[in-house]
Amino acid sequence: MREASIQRKTAETDIRLTLCLEGGQREMKTGVGFLDHMLNGFARHGGFGLTVACSGDTWVDDHHSVEDVGICLGDAFAQALGDLRGVERFGQSLLPMDEALILAAVDLSGRGMLCWDIPLPTQKVGSFDTELAKEFWLAFTRRAGCTLHLRKLAGENSHHILEGVFKAAGRSLRDAVKITGDQVPSTKGMLV
Repeated sequence: MREASIQRKTAETDIRLTLCLEGGQREMKTGVGFLDHMLNGFARHGGFGLTVACSGDTWVDDHHSVEDVGICLGDAFAQALGDLRGVERFGQSLLPMDEALILAAVDLSGRGMLCWDIPLPTQKVGSFDTELAKEFWLAFTRRAGCTLHLRKLAGENSHHILEGVFKAAGRSLRDAVKITGDQVPSTKGMLV
């Protein structure tokens, strides 16, 4: 089982996160309801076991909690994947979410990069600042060491668009982390 447990405590957040790439329990308690909803969709459609407990300074705003959970999730993927030996490496998904259509493509390259083309029609979904979704994925890709392309092909409802992003990312990562051999998937013989 490829698993990781991450603890991160700063002056702004206190986070405990566990990840199992092969599935398992799912429970999100980040203190940010919309993020819990997004992470649940990500884990379910990725087939991952994921538990997250975060206590953050949400009286300031949700930024620190959202970004730091992204950091921890990225760290967990990097730890669970190790040297990437045998993984498929690449994954992609084209995901419809009602009127929204989202493309996600990932390369477990060892190089953190986010290519974000997700225009959102609103600044809020409930109390959630929609710009924080990009901050989450920036933090994730930097710490996981993966290249992630996210692109909106259609969509008018910010909730549907963001839900499509998290689910499509989960499905792409599900395919990329599959064990399909015993070599490092690179013509260089190593990733990074």
